[in-house]
Amino acid sequence: MSLITPDFGLLVWMTLIFGIVLFILAKWGFPMITDSVQKRADRINGSIKAAKEAEEKLRNLSEEQARIVEEAKQEQGRILKEAAESRDVMVEQAKQQARDEASRILDQARTQIAAEKENALRDIRKEVAVLSVGVAEKVLRKDLGEEVNRSGLLDRLVEEASSNRDAKLDN
Repeated sequence: MSLITPDFGLLVWMTLIFGIVLFILAKWGFPMITDSVQKRADRINGSIKAAKEAEEKLRNLSEEQARIVEEAKQEQGRILKEAAESRDVMVEQAKQQARDEASRILDQARTQIAAEKENALRDIRKEVAVLSVGVAEKVLRKDLGEEVNRSGLLDRLVEEASSNRDAKLDN
């Protein structure tokens, strides 16, 4: 038998074996192969879908992050503005408090100066009065040494006192 031209019996047996192998493959082999190919295709499609969902979530997270950053910037600006306003209010209150304290201290100083001035004037008046009385006493002793001078001086003093009293009553 030659390899190039097969025998009729060989052809029949080869066809019969090919048919049996084809039947076995069609009954059990091809369904398993198509099942595994289908499962693999489903897994690949699921992975592609999951990757698209992950990409969408990532995009949403990126947008959310940008929104949160913007809100944080706005909140930072608001807080800085409130802090500046609080600082200005506190500075103004401190200035007003300092002005009030300075005014109070000046008023106390003026009152104290006026009181000390009055005390000094009173002391000076006392000193002047004491000196005047001392001088008057010396003058009177000298002038009152004589009886004639005493009665004239007393008349003159009574007259001056009554004229001063009349002048005060007229005012």
